[in-house]
Amino acid sequence: MLIKFRINGDPVEVNVKPGDRLLVDVLREDLRLTGTKHGCGIGACGTCTVMMDGYPIASCLQLAAMCDGADIRTIEGLAGTAALHPVQQAFVNKSALQCGICIPGHVMAACALLEKNPDPSEEEIRASADSVYCRCTGYIRILEAYREAIALARSKSA
Repeated sequence: MLIKFRINGDPVEVNVKPGDRLLVDVLREDLRLTGTKHGCGIGACGTCTVMMDGYPIASCLQLAAMCDGADIRTIEGLAGTAALHPVQQAFVNKSALQCGICIPGHVMAACALLEKNPDPSEEEIRASADSVYCRCTGYIRILEAYREAIALARSKSA
């Protein structure tokens, strides 16, 4: 089955068997977008978070065949040619990078939160950060990066 969708703004076509391939595998293997990581495979860790039609999803649970006509955004689609996305810059500024396995998921979760609510509460920030499991840290730098991203987005829009 030929599916057509947009990936980071660009149209793509991929052949898949219905019910056979997961979006994370199509992203990594067919489209060579390896920024999205494959973690637990059961949608619990958040490592494979991407945006589909504006919403964060676990790409390890999403059948690729169900993405026909969708707009998918991955970590590779955030940065512009001149600068990092404010969330990416915040993670760099706060050294919230650790081993790098969960970071693309955290960045995508943070982007989803800030696109939905540019002024989230501390509870909303923590809930978003909790949606991606990190084995390396106590989340202190990750939470600082969320707060920094909010500040960067405010200064950019001012």
